[in-house]
Amino acid sequence: MIFRELASGLRFPEGPVAMDDGSVIVCEIAAGRITRVKPDGKMQTVAQPGGGPNGLAIGPDGALCVCNNGGSFTYVERQGLTTPGHAPDDHVGGRIECASISSGKVQTLYDSCDGRRLLAPNDIVFDAQGGFWFTDYGLSNKAHRTHGALYYAKADGSKITQVLRELITPNGVGLSPDGNTVYFTETLTGRLWSLPLAAPGKPMKTGPGTPAKFAGAYPGFAYFDSLGVQADGAVCAATLMAGGITTFWPGTKRVKHTPLPDPLVTNICWGGKDMKTAYITLSGTGKLIAMDWRRPGLRLNYNA
Repeated sequence: MIFRELASGLRFPEGPVAMDDGSVIVCEIAAGRITRVKPDGKMQTVAQPGGGPNGLAIGPDGALCVCNNGGSFTYVERQGLTTPGHAPDDHVGGRIECASISSGKVQTLYDSCDGRRLLAPNDIVFDAQGGFWFTDYGLSNKAHRTHGALYYAKADGSKITQVLRELITPNGVGLSPDGNTVYFTETLTGRLWSLPLAAPGKPMKTGPGTPAKFAGAYPGFAYFDSLGVQADGAVCAATLMAGGITTFWPGTKRVKHTPLPDPLVTNICWGGKDMKTAYITLSGTGKLIAMDWRRPGLRLNYNA
């Protein structure tokens, strides 16, 4: 599929946010930096929170809400690719931050829940009520891996709730067009899950033995990273190893894989007047690309 390269030399880019002015803001996880890529390809530093800014979303106040994993990965350069590895020995935890787009000032909203430190916040989405869902990926080293979790929190820093626990590397998160279902991916299981909601931040009960309702898996060997949702409700999961975007239509067996030239495709968002321009991060090669997408993406609840 034809695409346009907007930027290169990025340090493991993730969390793209398409702005109303045509620019795209991304995290550079390995650099601890948030960067704006302008339509002409010029790059501008928005903020430097340090750690590992991993996921971004515009909140109701127009600021960026940042999932910062606290520097939970070490990185290896191999065969022209930047690849994330185990957590460094000095990692102490991650946090949710608020970053001003105009000033670059960064403030911590949450670094714990019920007295327990957040491990490695990863991806985020706001609902229409101004609250947000985020995933905590968990950690791994040579000896063991910790569980991750799914959280719901208020944007003013007043309340955070752990909704699901003991998840295996939860990564991408998104909401259905009607806001009544939250979707999340698990990286190492290669699964997409759906969680029906009774109210904002309140899940319905699902079947025993699973964290949510199984919504899909890649037809072969692959891992999932972050995700985006189309306006028609289809879920587009960034796909690792298989390299591309895998689209699922929940409730059906329909699956479509769009291959891209990087084994570490990590995220997708949409912009443009018709929401049919897809912006995709190719993290292994450090690129941000744009391509015409077959269906419009879902317009998010907040933008700037």
